[in-house]
Amino acid sequence: MSQVDSSTINVQVVTGGHPFVAEPFFEIFDHLGGIRWSKATTPTVGHDVVVFYDMPGLHFTGGDPPVTLPSPTKLQQEVFLELQEAGTGLVFMHHSVASWPAWDDFAELVGGRFHYQPAQLRNVQYPDSGYVFDVEHTIEVLEPHHPICRAIAPSFTLTDELYCFPVFEDDVVPLMRTTFPTDDASRFFSADLAIRGQRNSNRGWSHPAGSNLVAWIKNAKNAPLAYLQFGDGPETYSDPIFRQILGNAIRWAASSDARQWAMSRQQNS
Repeated sequence: MSQVDSSTINVQVVTGGHPFVAEPFFEIFDHLGGIRWSKATTPTVGHDVVVFYDMPGLHFTGGDPPVTLPSPTKLQQEVFLELQEAGTGLVFMHHSVASWPAWDDFAELVGGRFHYQPAQLRNVQYPDSGYVFDVEHTIEVLEPHHPICRAIAPSFTLTDELYCFPVFEDDVVPLMRTTFPTDDASRFFSADLAIRGQRNSNRGWSHPAGSNLVAWIKNAKNAPLAYLQFGDGPETYSDPIFRQILGNAIRWAASSDARQWAMSRQQNS
């Protein structure tokens, strides 16, 4: 851990609800300078930044139906509200966008939703979302002067999992997009079939064009929020560009400039 001083960012890293390779994942945070981090399985208030790598709100049954979708408790909802009202920096990663599918406010918070089951979102009926593992794809930086894009080339490659799912593009500030054809569902596999035991299958499945955005920011009331689709497994965890982006996102979310930006957007909404 980095030595703590007045400028050290206090970061809570929330995991749970989705398998991941723990040791190389947590190692990322040991190598990000200027932070003090702690593990948690549910978010709590009192931190500069909360990083979400969890996926609550889904219980995989191994049967039929393959998943049940519990709603958050009143207390869990209150914690999210407190984080937003306090202006706590929020950084969501990868599968966290699938969290709490029975609670529409969560999709509004993050800026979209990955569906393991067909569902309605903003009065539109969607099929289950698509995924594809271990794609080497090119990412283009859309806002090169934003702090999250600091020291990142105008385009770069990353090997990672990609999603085909709906994003509220009009409500977010796009930072990066993939050139992978996310509008072509035939390049993806069905999440529902995967949890029914048919991994990497799209038999009988289709999906409308997915978003090509893989990084964005928005405000969540007074809180600055960043979503990074990156981060499926150890190959991505060790990638220096990924680590630079994640570190940039944490530092931005903790900054007074980001909080002021979020509060301004909230006041003007």
